[in-house]
Order: sequence, then C-alpha cells, then structure tokens
Amino acid sequence: MRSKIVAGNWKMNKNLEETEALLTGLSAKLPDTHAEVMVAPTYVNLSNSVRHLESSAIQVIAQNMHFAENGAYTGEISADMLLNIGIDTVIIGHSERRAYFGETDEILAKKVEAALTKDMRVMFCFGEELEDRKSGNHFAVVESQLKNALFSLDASVWPKIVLAYEPVWAIGTGETASPEQAQEMHAFIRKTIAEAYDAAIAEHVSILYGGSVKPANAEEIFSKPDVDGGLIGGASLNADDFVAIIKAI
Repeated sequence: MRSKIVAGNWKMNKNLEETEALLTGLSAKLPDTHAEVMVAPTYVNLSNSVRHLESSAIQVIAQNMHFAENGAYTGEISADMLLNIGIDTVIIGHSERRAYFGETDEILAKKVEAALTKDMRVMFCFGEELEDRKSGNHFAVVESQLKNALFSLDASVWPKIVLAYEPVWAIGTGETASPEQAQEMHAFIRKTIAEAYDAAIAEHVSILYGGSVKPANAEEIFSKPDVDGGLIGGASLNADDFVAIIKAI
C-alpha cells in the first residue's frame, strides 16, 4: 500500500521563534492520521526543529542539498550534514530551485544519486510551466524531467523515492489544477514509470500534488485515486490550515 504523505515546505519563512511557535501549534493540534506528516523549515532552524519534535510524529525534512560530500561549495549543505542532525529526507528539484537557481535535470540527477547513495529518502519535484500546459506539451515535459533525473536509477532504490508533481503555473499563484487535471497527470506519471520499470514500482511509489493546496480544495484533490497527498507551500505556514489539510487526507 502506498504511503499517504502531507509535507509542508516552509521555504524562506519563519525565524527561530516563529518556527518554534508553529511547531508547537502543529504538535498540539496534530490529528490522528494514517498519513506521514512532514515539515521542511529553513536550514538555520533544522537542527532545532528536530530537537523540538523529538517526541512528535511529525518528521523534519530538508528543502535542498548539494551533490558533493564536502568541499569548496560556499553556502551549500551535504547529505552527511543533514544525516548528522537527524534528517534523512530531502526535497530535490523544486520548481523554485530550477527557476531561480538554474538547477538543470543533470544537476538534479547528481543530487538524487548523492542522496540515495547515503540511503536518504528523496522527494523529487517536477512539473510543467504555463506555456507547456497551454501548448499541450505538459505530458512530454513531465516525462522528460522524470527520465532525465530518475530513469537511470536501479529499480532497487525506488522505495526511497517520493514524487511531487507541481504544475509551476499553480505555485503561489492562487491557481490550482482541477482535481481532474491532477488525477490525469498523476495517472500519466504512474503509467510512465510502469513503462520504464514495471507496474509494481509504479503502483507503490507515492505521488504528491503540489500546487496551491488549501483547506477548501484538499479533500477533493486527495480523493483522486492516484493522488497520495500533497507538498504544501503557503498553507503549511498556518497551523490551523495545515492541520485541516492533514485531516482531509
């Protein structure tokens, strides 16, 4: 059975005090759920967040990491550094990393391989931009992103991979893919993996939707058969909203 996952990507938000307050609120209000609940605070607050949640079911994950083990990479963080503070899951390939920091499929493939080599869990993000959707090229773009970054991996590592489909045109814009659009793409993703590997791998990989999920639309999106949860941005910065989304799954 596929894991259900609700992950909050906090991006560059919340200082130390605000982070602690939000974590305290989430811990106090966390509902009984069969889903995995994750939060990705900023790097400077990761270690403190792990300590803060040591008795909680909420997992702390990282927003990014470098592919090198160490070296002259000013401002970067390695897999070993994350593992050393108790973090074993990392988001790789978020659309903002691609758009603002020039991360290519080649770079992302190296990051994925580096994380998996250290036995980390990878939450791999991908998705089309608005012009791709309008031109009808969205399926080809998604297939290319998956192929270039993931399809050279051995089948044995796929249990360590979570996919997060994020239509770029629906991130931080207030726009959301309809539940039907989300299901259509998630089903396509699963079919593409089955063709590249096999049906068992495709059926067992969790595919999250990431694109302006809110309490008002979460239940309908999560009800679709190939949608296994969400990578939540803005709504995860408010404890009541994030808890409502967790309850929706």
